[in-house]
Amino acid sequence: MARLRTMPSRLSAPKPRLGTVVGDTKAQERERAHLKPWRAWYNLKRWQKLRRLVFARAGYVCQQTGVALVGKEPAPNSPVCDHIREHKGDPALFWDADNLQAVSKAWHDSAKQKQERARHA
Repeated sequence: MARLRTMPSRLSAPKPRLGTVVGDTKAQERERAHLKPWRAWYNLKRWQKLRRLVFARAGYVCQQTGVALVGKEPAPNSPVCDHIREHKGDPALFWDADNLQAVSKAWHDSAKQKQERARHA
């Protein structure tokens, strides 16, 4: 009599139902980079040069609040180079120096985010 063999499994591992774990910033960044490939532009030397130009043009003063941008990230008075109009991956808007402003991290992380959330609601 022949031996019985087990059948190979037809089931695969279930896909994760939840997003990234809260606090896992590396996983969150990987997911963002996958969803929005233009985020890699922020790592280019061209972007670093452009943002320094924007900060110098503004005299390292927040163009929204007038706060001196002298802190180091993550300080509230650290400089952030902000797109005035959302670029949504449009290279012309992303690289346009006239579409950029120097702002404080505190303003960018509060007032600017509220504006953007209200626009998308």
